[in-house]
Amino acid sequence: MRVKDVMTTKITKVSPDNGVRQAAQVMLDNHVSGVPVVDDEGRLVGVLSEGDLIRRTELISATITSSEDMALPSEARANAYIRRSSWRVGDAMTPDPVVIDEEASLAHVAKLMHERHIKRIPVVRDGKLVGIVSRADLLQAILVALPDDTAGGDEGIQRSIVARFGENTGLEGLDLSVTVDQGIVHIWGSVESVEFQRAACIVAEGVRGVKGVVEHFNAPHR
Repeated sequence: MRVKDVMTTKITKVSPDNGVRQAAQVMLDNHVSGVPVVDDEGRLVGVLSEGDLIRRTELISATITSSEDMALPSEARANAYIRRSSWRVGDAMTPDPVVIDEEASLAHVAKLMHERHIKRIPVVRDGKLVGIVSRADLLQAILVALPDDTAGGDEGIQRSIVARFGENTGLEGLDLSVTVDQGIVHIWGSVESVEFQRAACIVAEGVRGVKGVVEHFNAPHR
């Protein structure tokens, strides 16, 4: 599946010329933690999130912000003052946000979210905002996902399972044997842990056409 298959296209967005209070109300009304900021031509220019608003002067006293900002160079202090004090969304937002193409894989989305510690990513096409993909969208994709396709019959199932053992499962190089009888998979081998056993069974269970999995493992080492 691709980003375009799961993204939300009904987008709550604001303009860089909108007021910060107006944007905060939009976020509250729509129960979102952040909104994309889009110019008059539909181009994404930034994102305004709860994190951008939490240091507003309306919430934090000038004494606290002044003491924290004194360690910064003058230009950086001026920028920090603008972000926490300006009424314009364009001044308070985070510019140049992380974005993703609508043709990107869901694996790439998950990697970005994990590495950048973000919950939502704007989706762009030719620089223009076309959607939002969130962690909730990825969870929905898991719910609707079907097991992988495989060749028909017991022989096809057996080949597919053996091939998948070598696909970054932790089972690479282990002495495992697989037989299939009328859709029932039998897995044999000497493995070192319960985790290896469980991983092998999960691989088999994820192949279309499998009706059940029977384990024939030797006792694992504890």
